[in-house]
Amino acid sequence: MKRKELNLRKVVVIGDGMVGSSIAYTLLLQSAATNVVLIDVNVDKTIGDALDMNHAVSLSSPKEIKAGDYSDIVDAHIIIITAGANQKPGETRIDLLNKNKAILHSIADQMLPYLNKDSIILMVTNPVDILTYYMSTILPLPHEQIIGSGTVLDSGRLKYLISEDTGIDPRNIHAYVIGEHGDSELAAFSVTSIAGISILDFCKSCGKCKKYIHLEKYKQMEKEVVNSAYEIINRKGSTYYGIAAATKKIVDAIINDTHSVLTVSSYIKSALDGQISDVYLSVPSVVSERGATKTLWPEYSLEEKNKLIDSANKLKQYY
Repeated sequence: MKRKELNLRKVVVIGDGMVGSSIAYTLLLQSAATNVVLIDVNVDKTIGDALDMNHAVSLSSPKEIKAGDYSDIVDAHIIIITAGANQKPGETRIDLLNKNKAILHSIADQMLPYLNKDSIILMVTNPVDILTYYMSTILPLPHEQIIGSGTVLDSGRLKYLISEDTGIDPRNIHAYVIGEHGDSELAAFSVTSIAGISILDFCKSCGKCKKYIHLEKYKQMEKEVVNSAYEIINRKGSTYYGIAAATKKIVDAIINDTHSVLTVSSYIKSALDGQISDVYLSVPSVVSERGATKTLWPEYSLEEKNKLIDSANKLKQYY
């Protein structure tokens, strides 16, 4: 079919479960998107959600929200994929892999007749790094246009924990969780800073902790970040508010072409002298209207580099 010119503020959300509907609602309230389309096998739910959200348009900002089908992606700037099986208590993101691969293959087949060559695919379905790679093998788009939500939320969780400990506004903390969005992710404390001061120097000078106790705090924070999703799932069944906010941040970076640095899951052809190659992994990446156009490589500690390499290798064994 004839391709349409992109509607640069149009977002399609495929999958209208708790994550998808929370993303759509967050886009309604805060984002630069003006057109939001919901697609799900449960058509009644998408119609109901669209109607419910449209009733709030006069209380937020002008938006067009509707229930749609795959033909609606033809001019969508961003296609967010959240569809898939939910992570259950005691289940890792890797446990979801085979179930969600089958679901995503079906989705890709339905997308292909309408897919615009300039659209950005934003994967949210877990395990997000592996499934982003998987989608890159079946959708005819450049790697930079197929990205995952990655560790944007995990980095936010780390900033929250540092903020709770230091009393500094989390928005003024530069911190990255990198690697897999999952059990092998790591907090890159060697490049974490507050007002240009390294976190290590900041903690040494604040006088709050006895000597080197802050190093133990870092390990505990990293552990909390890794386990936070499991805690939320055990307490309420699933996570959705945090990932909705993280997704909105990525969407706005794309729509507004801000060239923001976000830890999205990006394709890495080769890095760290070839020790990481041909893998989707979360590292600081420049996000613009064309997707993840560049990955950045600050000088991580040797221990962090080795952990990042191990994380990449863990992911690749599932390709």
